[in-house]
Amino acid sequence: MTNRERFRAIARGELRGDMFLPLNLNYAWFMDETLQRWRGEGLPPDADLATVFGLQPVAMTGGAPYSLLPPFPEETLTEDEETRTFRDGFGVVQRVFKRETRSKMPQWLDYPIKSREDWLRLRERLDPETPGRYPADPAAARRSWEARDVPMGLAPGSFFGHTLQRWVGTEGLCLMFYDNPALVEEMLEYLEWFFLELAMRYLAQGFTFDYASFGEDIAYKGRAFLSPEMFRRFLQPRYVRLCEAMRSHGIETIFVDSDGDISELIPLWLEVGINGFSPLEVAAGVDAEALRREYGERVVLAGNIDKRALIAGRDAIDAEVAKVRRLVGAGRYFPAVDHSVPQDVPYDHFRYLLDRLRSA
Repeated sequence: MTNRERFRAIARGELRGDMFLPLNLNYAWFMDETLQRWRGEGLPPDADLATVFGLQPVAMTGGAPYSLLPPFPEETLTEDEETRTFRDGFGVVQRVFKRETRSKMPQWLDYPIKSREDWLRLRERLDPETPGRYPADPAAARRSWEARDVPMGLAPGSFFGHTLQRWVGTEGLCLMFYDNPALVEEMLEYLEWFFLELAMRYLAQGFTFDYASFGEDIAYKGRAFLSPEMFRRFLQPRYVRLCEAMRSHGIETIFVDSDGDISELIPLWLEVGINGFSPLEVAAGVDAEALRREYGERVVLAGNIDKRALIAGRDAIDAEVAKVRRLVGAGRYFPAVDHSVPQDVPYDHFRYLLDRLRSA
């Protein structure tokens, strides 16, 4: 059985007990600073992570649905010894530490969309006809992908976290749902059309995918940014045509990737055909075993290994391993840390996790 076949069989619930450890299923396992630390603790320089850790690579494509093409010109606005303030390719002004930029959150200072005029200018960078969104030789790309042994996913887009939230800001967007709902609807309507155009460029040309994943980041500790009522009104209808198109072209597993506690939105995603959920952040209150009890075989789960246990040590890791074994035994589950492994985790602790997972 190939890795693609194993991936699909696990996602369908046909292969229980198989410890398929994916590398880069929806998100990267490792922060850059984590790898820098580990190289000082025994990780070989320039090591291939899939090989050295025995992880199964997972790939994704889909017309760069989160990219602005062309991007905004990046420019430094101010800097001092420790920090730099700059405008990034999304038009967002942020202040970052010059060291350990991946593991420390930026200070978000300004966003490109405050009015409809701003939106219309940004929308010019969201053209599905932009050549850089697709393979230069689609036929050659399709032949290459069909010969692969790596599960390939389609990135169909984002209606919140990787788009509107990034362009408007969390607080500004949450207020905009109340203060200017017509503009929110206009942006969502365009994004739905844009994402469908991108996806169909692949689906209509015969590319096959093993899964799909929306990137939403729509929640925080304890709940989502939108109430179920607001989600049902604004966002839920936008998934329908995309999910129908993907399922009609053989994509059976459709993930939502979101930090935070997405529990109250899961029933609404299920209604439109989304059945996969990751990374199931433990610190935010997500319990994969509770979700399995509630939804049974209706859901595919990925993640939920508490990153804090990897810091705490062997006893805490053993408890996570026991949980993973139960979930793997129940099926339709891919073990992974509940987001990128932070630099607080010693190399030996991570190796211990993998050794214990494989000793079952």
